Amino acid sequence: MTLDLKGAHKQFVEYLQSRRRAHATIVAYSKDIEQLVAFLTNAGKKEITTVAREELEAFLKKLAADSYTPKSISRKINSMKTFYRFLKTTGVLASDPASDIEHPKYEIKPPRILSKLEYRALRDACRSDVRTHAIVELFLQTGLRIGELANLMVEDVRPSELHVTAQEGHEERMVPLNRAGREALDSWLKARNNDTKSHALFITKTGRPLLIRNIRTAIDRYFKVAGIEDAKVNDLRHTFIAHHLMAGTPITTISKLVGHKRLSTTEKYLEFIKDKQTDHVKLDEL
Repeated sequence: MTLDLKGAHKQFVEYLQSRRRAHATIVAYSKDIEQLVAFLTNAGKKEITTVAREELEAFLKKLAADSYTPKSISRKINSMKTFYRFLKTTGVLASDPASDIEHPKYEIKPPRILSKLEYRALRDACRSDVRTHAIVELFLQTGLRIGELANLMVEDVRPSELHVTAQEGHEERMVPLNRAGREALDSWLKARNNDTKSHALFITKTGRPLLIRNIRTAIDRYFKVAGIEDAKVNDLRHTFIAHHLMAGTPITTISKLVGHKRLSTTEKYLEFIKDKQTDHVKLDEL
């Protein structure tokens, strides 16, 4: 089947949408492939079947020349490989020119784990902001991913646990709520505008679902207020995992709570905490 570059791009995006991938993931893949298609078009390519590995490697060399970091290039290679696997699986291509392309090596920084002092400072900084305080507490007390938190519905809140829906290959699960998380959520639910038609747990003042970028912006603001440097939202998840490991929570329990597919993913955190002090306290008691 003959397919032009833009048509292949369009079919790929429709495939991602049909698999119900997260909106942010679809946008990221789409932009990466759009950039690849633009490069190939400028190189005189029109049909997807005429693109060889050499053109793909030329695209990657152009990215490096344009000062893209090895990490960014690696992400675009992931997008490229996913794109071409889709094309081969659907019969558009007989062979995959991206299959043997290797990722550039780059140093993976260890996760940023908040200290007990930073942990307290962040909670204190946002305590008067009932919505952000609830969001911070959920991150710190449950280890949720930001996409999972953004997708929470009011009906997902149970007396002592949260129902987390399946997302991007992660299975749905029930996450227990401790005292700190429960109290913060109760305060938010009382303040939340329950007249809105939206069922999203976290909403804006106008009643619209709070987007991932809104959550990032709010947390980043309170990181600054609390004087916490070089931290990102996902570091709150890292903090949950690391502190529970330091407190002696079984690694199998933590892995299940945070929704890791493999126990080895959780085990990696042992390397990051081996030199840290263990004081055997629960995270909400810090």
